[in-house]
Amino acid sequence: MSLTHFDAAGQAHMVDVSAKPATAREAVAEGLVIMQAETLALAQGGAAKGDVLGVARLAGIMGAKRTADLIPLCHPLPITKVALELTPEPALPGIRIRATVRTAGQTGVEMEALTAVSIAALTVYDMLKAAEKGMRIEGIRLLTKTGGKSGTWQADASGTRLNEEAGT
Repeated sequence: MSLTHFDAAGQAHMVDVSAKPATAREAVAEGLVIMQAETLALAQGGAAKGDVLGVARLAGIMGAKRTADLIPLCHPLPITKVALELTPEPALPGIRIRATVRTAGQTGVEMEALTAVSIAALTVYDMLKAAEKGMRIEGIRLLTKTGGKSGTWQADASGTRLNEEAGT
């Protein structure tokens, strides 16, 4: 298997996608912010800095839109949808973050979905760090991607390939 971001001489480069057809593409990613139950209660009830989940949702959307500015070899994409779900889970305790990103383009939006989750998780940490500095950001991973030449990919519980079928 070759890595697409390196040329024959081993130099990093942006992949040329100009010959690829534009297709509908979607990626879903998730991650967790693990914290003490008391900190989770603050996140749900309004911390000193305001609506933690609402601010983190907006930060994740902004992060997805700025992915090409943050990841050196990512293409700037016309994103058509970014949605984030931040779900408090007392059993963890913590917050599960799930991002869905869509485009109709020549390359996928996996990095945008992963960036959205990462930025939302970092925002949760930033807003709650006064209450708990030992929070952990864990399990950031791609759950599904659809569209493009490689088709559909879905992770199983361990993050390995569960289902893959060739697409267009």
